[in-house]
Amino acid sequence: MNILSQQKAPIMEALNKYKKMRVVPFDVPGHKRGRGNEELTAFLGENCMSFDVNSMKPLDNLIHPVSVIREAEELAADAFGAKHAFFMVNGTTSAVQAMVMTACKAGEKIIMPRNVHRSAINALIISGAIPVYVNPGSNKELGIPLGMAVEDVKQAIKEHPDAKAILINNPTYYGICSNMKEITALAHRHGMLVLVDEAHGTHFYFSEELPASAMSVGADMAAVSMHKSGGSLTQSSLLLINNEVSEGYVRQIINLTQTTSGSYLLMSSLDISRKNLALHGEEIFKKVMNMARYTREEINKIGGYYAFADELKNGDTIYDFDLTKLSVHSLDIGLAGIEVYDILRDEYDIQIEFGDIGNFLAYISVGDRHLDLERLVSALAEIKRRYSTDKSGLFDHEYIKPQVVYTPQKAFYAPKETLPMAQSVGRISSEFVMAYPPGIPILAPGERITGEILEYIQYCKDKGSFMTGTEDREIEHINVVKESEQ
Repeated sequence: MNILSQQKAPIMEALNKYKKMRVVPFDVPGHKRGRGNEELTAFLGENCMSFDVNSMKPLDNLIHPVSVIREAEELAADAFGAKHAFFMVNGTTSAVQAMVMTACKAGEKIIMPRNVHRSAINALIISGAIPVYVNPGSNKELGIPLGMAVEDVKQAIKEHPDAKAILINNPTYYGICSNMKEITALAHRHGMLVLVDEAHGTHFYFSEELPASAMSVGADMAAVSMHKSGGSLTQSSLLLINNEVSEGYVRQIINLTQTTSGSYLLMSSLDISRKNLALHGEEIFKKVMNMARYTREEINKIGGYYAFADELKNGDTIYDFDLTKLSVHSLDIGLAGIEVYDILRDEYDIQIEFGDIGNFLAYISVGDRHLDLERLVSALAEIKRRYSTDKSGLFDHEYIKPQVVYTPQKAFYAPKETLPMAQSVGRISSEFVMAYPPGIPILAPGERITGEILEYIQYCKDKGSFMTGTEDREIEHINVVKESEQ
């Protein structure tokens, strides 16, 4: 990494220069640097509105960058150890989709864990690629899906040697990493590309104490959520490419779905955040790890809760663990993770990242203060005292192995009918059902609906999980493939 170059922020510098020119705008956006929308300007601030500008020669163009955006992307590639980096303003969802669509055409196979984010399965619906699912390992005590076992990946490759790519989560939402280095080497020996969903792994690039990053082990592509742990604005991300992946072709794929009106607020936030991480990332994430470690220890002293970390490592399905993660198991105090999530927000004014059936996650970053961590620990101790109950009757797992019947694209576009959930057992779903966050489907298009799945969906609803995916906003009905099509 060229530290001297990393001190630059080309997009920010170009915006500052442009603002000083006092150009009269007869282009979009129509608010004209905020003058046309006083209430919005008062809310967001005059400086923010003045930088919400359109693509033009002095500011470059995201769909075909040749100057300041190009330079900013090159600096990002240097900082992350990639051949090239693309600025993504449609979120990491669009980066994951671009990876899949770059690697696979319609009818081609991709090996992936079933506990992927919905964006990966959406990419299959759009592209027509065929998934070869590897069921992740599972931890029965915590009830969570893990990483992919190397032997399971070997078996998938043996059974599907014509697959074009393998997709890896690095890490999962809970902080768990597969043996990415060995899986990458294995895939490359068989001529397959390695795609990595690093939505939660931005910080891996800036600390040797954290798990390996995708680029460091030779993966071909990685989708990185800079807005999560990297400090940029929500919806801003990076797509990294490596090896012999064509930059020009990837740009074409990105431009199929990404906006032609790239937000300079988002792009400048990527530029500035990259600079900050390149110059200060190591010390930033050392501080975050220390805060997470301290909070885990304090929560575990309460009793009943289990804030887990790298003691879970088993050399395979939990090959490594993200030490910045504060993932906490709550079933032993008789509360689902989503119940702790709701109580913290509604009664203690503490907003954590998510809660599911057995666990909850508090996202720790450099923006946190020691006082905030103490407040969280105190609230959890009080919640245990006030709400602890018998844990019998609680669901003890987060992952149900799917029965895949059709490809996601075939099921999604097939003639369909709508049934009450209770009457759908045995039918093939043509839509998603998931709790968000984390956005990992309980049921995806093309999968058979079982009684166990319906029981789990109802349990999630009863516990207060935010359910999404179906046309029916109440999640009382589900679209299924018409029987005449089965």
